[in-house]
Amino acid sequence: MEQGISKLDLKRQNRMQVLKILKQKGPTSRIDIAGTLELTRAAVTIITNEMIEQGIIHEIGEYKHTTEKAPRGRKKILIDINHNYKFVVGVTIEEDIVSVGLSTLAGAVLDKRNVELKADLDFETILDYVKTAVLEILGDNCLDKTSILGIGLGVFPTMNEKLHIKKVGDELDYSYLKMRVSEITTLPIIIDNSVKGSAMANIDFLKGRDSSRINTAFLQYGNSLHFAVTNLNDPIKSYDNRTDFVDRIIINSNAEEITCDCKRRGCAKSEVTPDAIVRKVKKIFSADKTPVLYNMCDGNKEKITNALISEACRKGDKGVNQIKDNVLELMAVLLNNLYFSTNPQKIVLHRFKFVDNEYEELLEKVRNIGGEEVANSICLSIIEDKHRLLSGCALAIRSLFYTRGGFDFR
Repeated sequence: MEQGISKLDLKRQNRMQVLKILKQKGPTSRIDIAGTLELTRAAVTIITNEMIEQGIIHEIGEYKHTTEKAPRGRKKILIDINHNYKFVVGVTIEEDIVSVGLSTLAGAVLDKRNVELKADLDFETILDYVKTAVLEILGDNCLDKTSILGIGLGVFPTMNEKLHIKKVGDELDYSYLKMRVSEITTLPIIIDNSVKGSAMANIDFLKGRDSSRINTAFLQYGNSLHFAVTNLNDPIKSYDNRTDFVDRIIINSNAEEITCDCKRRGCAKSEVTPDAIVRKVKKIFSADKTPVLYNMCDGNKEKITNALISEACRKGDKGVNQIKDNVLELMAVLLNNLYFSTNPQKIVLHRFKFVDNEYEELLEKVRNIGGEEVANSICLSIIEDKHRLLSGCALAIRSLFYTRGGFDFR
């Protein structure tokens, strides 16, 4: 015999919908919330008054009409999320960094710790740093545990094996890592893909949000490209554990050799990643073809780095600039393909380090290939490199605040 929905579940769902509207639209009146949810004004008043009493949301004042004469009748009082209701600890572990910090529900960073990761660091060393940083942040900010929503931990997919995260069927098993982190605290812990977390942070923490934007694609750049897609501002499940599929997309059908372990000629990973750029430059490196870079590296190709390549571009190295131009062209092809295969309203570029006018050049190349519509869909991530912890924050806030309707089930 099937059981109906409980009163608590119904209340949680209604509160969750209220928070979802406020997150998407910003300050909104009870009247407009009632219209959106197709509930009575009385029902919405009961729901929101209880949430106000608990400090989850608050009234921020009367709606100011833009017309000269305000309409008659009851005045609209705007309500919004109290972003200081609780705080969250975010941890993001990526190939090159462990980023730990404290933020508000709006993603305002209050404290942070970042440490550079070297490839040879083992699990216990990484875990020790996470534990130390979390305890320091909790101690330094003198916050009672009731003021902390929980801990969100975003893990970059290439770090899964090192952190003892196993794949079971189509799902990832985070239980061992969660158990080890829980040794230091009884706070709720949420662990998930950091790429998905960063995508959610760009949706949830964006100031001046566009309430009409509901589908966003998110491309994280690095030596492994990762792509997350959202629908109605929620991650699409089928992409959760395969965000690296974009690595294998063919973007150069004229590639002469296979340089990637995927065994595909002309894949994105072998054409536009930082390692790919260094490899391409090394191939033509000489006093004749790359004179500026050649002098900068004292003729030693093993000294070539992406930073030196960028500097050589600025100084007018013709050979290096030709490679940069080709990489931007191929990146434009990739963005065009991603746009038409996922149909997002925006494609957010995360961790792209453009110098000088490279971003404008990329947009122009996208415009030439896919048109104005595709070029206008592209924007840069709001997450600063020093605030990568926001991926973990977004994961925790989504799971422990919005999905629960603000209820604390501890």
